[in-house]
Amino acid sequence: MGDNQQPTVVVTGASSGVGLYAAKALAAKGWHVIMACRNLEKAAQAARDVGISPENYTIMPLDLASLSSVRNFVTLFRESGRSLNALVCNAAVYLPLLKEPQWTEDGYELSVATNHLGHFLLCYLMLDDLKQSPAADKRLIILGTVTANRKELGGKIPIPAPPDLGELQGFEAGFKAPIAMINGKPFKSGKAYKDSKLCNMLTARELHRRFHDSTNIVFSSLYPGCVADTPLFRNHYSLFRTIFPWFQKNITGGYVSQELAGERVAAVVADPEFKQSGVHWSWGNRQQKGRNAFVQELSAEGSDDAKARRLWDLSAKLVGVE
Repeated sequence: MGDNQQPTVVVTGASSGVGLYAAKALAAKGWHVIMACRNLEKAAQAARDVGISPENYTIMPLDLASLSSVRNFVTLFRESGRSLNALVCNAAVYLPLLKEPQWTEDGYELSVATNHLGHFLLCYLMLDDLKQSPAADKRLIILGTVTANRKELGGKIPIPAPPDLGELQGFEAGFKAPIAMINGKPFKSGKAYKDSKLCNMLTARELHRRFHDSTNIVFSSLYPGCVADTPLFRNHYSLFRTIFPWFQKNITGGYVSQELAGERVAAVVADPEFKQSGVHWSWGNRQQKGRNAFVQELSAEGSDDAKARRLWDLSAKLVGVE
């Protein structure tokens, strides 16, 4: 199980992609990583494949599409006796080819339930663990995406539709079938993903507003660059999976390897220069060697404090923590 004196971080979706490489980079920095994953065998194999030392990680089951699984994970973590230094909300599903919504056991549309509501409940519950931790430096990090931020080039592309939470009418109405979109409009799978990531960035903002001053916990979101060959795209057309990395490497210059993206996430979790709360870190659309992060301005909707507040209240109701 590793040494209880090591700083401990929970990373969701750590069995592949950016989450796996963030776990690897954090372990290399001397952290103990709780790999919170759906598939335990896959996570164990992945940790071996990238060479994470067994004493530097523990795998615990977490399915973010299930609110009861989130609660069980938190109980299991508390039973480990570890104190929590950081939480990284990394896991995401992206189902761009779906024509009809898929529903979770709780009755919610799958991508918003996994990417936003599951993480929202996890953040809400694990705030207590962060508050109780004796560590001086505690952080809660949520991964955003460029496509949910209209202030960045990648967020200006309106395919299949730009993110738009409307007045949260779908959440207001209970977000159960047939309602599959946060704004209450007809289902668009690619947009549901963007909307969920916009919610992630608004959640980080609202966590900062509500809790930073009283707890000194650092809350931030980040975009580590375009990881064009991540397993996030496994549900896309195979042609897209071939062309998109090539396009990002050769045309836009935006390509970032999974390993580099993981190292950037680890830096935001562990390094002193990222100890600023309430900001969105970005490495931008164009990559140069040794590229440094900068604080990226978010879109009008991503900076809307009134909407962030309402999103918080409605999300709390949907996950049952009013």
